[in-house]
Amino acid sequence: MRQWNDSVTALGTVNARESITVTSKVSETVQKVNFESGDEVAAGAVLVTLSGNQQQATLDAAEAAAIDADSQYRRGAELVDSQLISRASVDTLRAERDAARATVAEMRANISDRTIRAPFAGVLGLRQVSPGALVTPGTPIATLDDIGSVYVDFPVPETLLSRVAPGQTVIGQVAARPGMHFEGAVQTIDARIDPGTRAVVVRAAFDNPERQLRPGMLVEVRLQQQSRQALMLPEISVIQVGRDTFVYRVREDDTVEQAPITVGVREQGLVEVVEGLEPGTRIVVDGTGKLRPGMTITEGSVQEAKAQQADDAASGDAAQ
Repeated sequence: MRQWNDSVTALGTVNARESITVTSKVSETVQKVNFESGDEVAAGAVLVTLSGNQQQATLDAAEAAAIDADSQYRRGAELVDSQLISRASVDTLRAERDAARATVAEMRANISDRTIRAPFAGVLGLRQVSPGALVTPGTPIATLDDIGSVYVDFPVPETLLSRVAPGQTVIGQVAARPGMHFEGAVQTIDARIDPGTRAVVVRAAFDNPERQLRPGMLVEVRLQQQSRQALMLPEISVIQVGRDTFVYRVREDDTVEQAPITVGVREQGLVEVVEGLEPGTRIVVDGTGKLRPGMTITEGSVQEAKAQQADDAASGDAAQ
């Protein structure tokens, strides 16, 4: 028996925690661009200002009309108690005031749409517009990604789903950063299994303060499992014939017999024996292709097997 740490490996893709393409809501000419490609911006930062002189003049007129309507309503409200004006007339003045205020609010929203801001803090992509350009609703201005922390989505076969749980440690590696390891944790597991691939998407969260992980990167991830005791054999000692899996077990009289086994995980030249052998059982590692049940192994082979019992399981002749 030896300590064994199971792991689930997969390939995943980096996604920003928040990601959008910044666009315009209105058709207008770009007056000013306040950023460059690759800039980091704060939430609410003004990215682009669109022309709005005509709209500002219209707003000024609407505000003046709203002030006048409010004044007319106040005057009428004072006179209604003196019965110098009917209550119906006051109701009309109130409605006109409310309509004027609504017009002002609409105009302000229209002008606000001409100032394009960052909805959250992040890194801008390539700038797609220039001053003087005409933009329309949906025109891309730049991408904006929050990559202070990122998500990595990766598929896990449904047969391994029992080994995955929220909070589990995930180690990631990317080709762009050779030799570096990034540590994250499983955040969530998709509610559905893909019927085509029989896999479920797992999402892990990674802190990314130095911005070394970028959206779209391919990541090799490994899910760490709790260590456990496992009976491991060198993989070359395990024989597969059709659906049968067995090893050659050495009896006390140095003859061999086939011992059917059930195997588990395979990794690094070792295979786990789930059922069929007890720890300390002597087996034949090399030359199994020449053996037949009942054959006697040489004294040298037996001594070698005994000597290797204390060595690493990858080179020994005894089940560890």
